[in-house]
Amino acid sequence: MTDRVAGRIANHPTVRKVLANKTEPPPAVVDADWLREVCLAAGADDVAFASVENPDLASEREHVESALPGAKTFISLVVRMNRDNVRSPARSVANQEFHRTGEIINEAAHRITRTLQDAGHRALNPSATFPMEMDRFPGRIWVVAHKPVAVASGLGVMGIHRNVIHPKFGNFILLATILVDAPVTSYGEPLDYSPCLECKLCVAACPVGAIGKDGEFDFVACSVHNYREFMGGFTDYVQTIADSTDAADFRSRVTDSENASMWQSLSFKANYKAAYCLAVCPAGEDVIEPYLDDRKGFMDLVLKPLQAKRETLYVLPNSAAKEHAEKRYPHKPTKVVDSGITGRS
Repeated sequence: MTDRVAGRIANHPTVRKVLANKTEPPPAVVDADWLREVCLAAGADDVAFASVENPDLASEREHVESALPGAKTFISLVVRMNRDNVRSPARSVANQEFHRTGEIINEAAHRITRTLQDAGHRALNPSATFPMEMDRFPGRIWVVAHKPVAVASGLGVMGIHRNVIHPKFGNFILLATILVDAPVTSYGEPLDYSPCLECKLCVAACPVGAIGKDGEFDFVACSVHNYREFMGGFTDYVQTIADSTDAADFRSRVTDSENASMWQSLSFKANYKAAYCLAVCPAGEDVIEPYLDDRKGFMDLVLKPLQAKRETLYVLPNSAAKEHAEKRYPHKPTKVVDSGITGRS
């Protein structure tokens, strides 16, 4: 920079004002108690911290460094969902709960990041929900993986349904993660037990058999049905339009109800077709008492309405999901579709 340019910048009103009121640098280490209070005041129901150097999160390090160079700490946030909304056979009620809670946790993360910024730190809050980094597809399309961060921070353990179960709130939660450029005075530790009861209600509830009794998980079966109106299902829907010879042919392939549901997802927010594994899970201190008091009553109230619901189940041709759906749920029509996702995904 030439002396002339430097002198012009030095004489700029903004520069003079900032230099005259120069602030002290932020603390090199963030106080964990202060940060926890900030997070709770912003709307989180629970919070814990993990170091970017945590060996359990080594797979995240490269991606975190790309998102926020110099990041030192993960802030893992939990926001509760209203349980009976998630359990409702009326999927509009359940999906509204997912979407509303997503808005709340994203807003909380935004407020926390603003507070950290105002305190002099660099911080970043990737979306807890959407959008994803679709320019990377079919590779990794998320900035940070919220579930392993929550587990490493001590906010829960992954159940056999592959959702994080919080020790108090159960799996009726959504997660978010904030990245900060400073270490914190204390970090969380993973739980020394799993809140998962291994009751297998999630196995019984999944209409396409994605969760095995032995703990195996069929991601494709889950994705094809539950995420029918997300990326893969939408791609298959568009392929169906492209393959149809005319409007009558298209209407013979896609029902008016399916069209209306896809329109709703596109115009509002993408809707889950099931997520019944979350709905029926009795784990967590705030959740478990009705299950302990009357297991049959709990299943009659929570599990059986979802099993009895008449709904279309989306499956791949010649798949285990198709066989399971037709055998276990003969009253639920099955529809063979394409996953809409390439083999590289």
